[in-house]
Amino acid sequence: MRTVDEVQQEIIDEFSLFSDWMDKYAYIIEQGNALESLDEQYKTPENLIKGCQSRVWLHTDYRDGRLFFGAESDALIVKGLLALVLRVFSGRTPDEIIGTDLRFMKEIGLTEHLSPTRSNGLLSVIQQVRYYAIAYKAKEGGN
Repeated sequence: MRTVDEVQQEIIDEFSLFSDWMDKYAYIIEQGNALESLDEQYKTPENLIKGCQSRVWLHTDYRDGRLFFGAESDALIVKGLLALVLRVFSGRTPDEIIGTDLRFMKEIGLTEHLSPTRSNGLLSVIQQVRYYAIAYKAKEGGN
């Protein structure tokens, strides 16, 4: 399995192929279209992320000391952003998630090109992923 840094560098390299932000947005949407749909049973109020303008559901499974995430959104760009974040975090240990600096967002220029509401929503998703990691790490330590 590739490291978190290798996955982030791969994303940075992919975005470096595009000089125009319209092309980058199209690529983000493409990533969202490739994201596996979240099973309807997980589209519950408990899995709905607060702080997002669009509807975003985040589901997690904990297997063999690793967190696996599924997500869905009713907005195309947001779904693409979810795909990128899950590419970095899904399948990682709680420690890897907690210790990750998500540098790819800044390095591809995402932080400057997202609307404030999308930025806040994305931060809410990342925060929730980290909360899951902290909770599972605490649970692990308690066993």
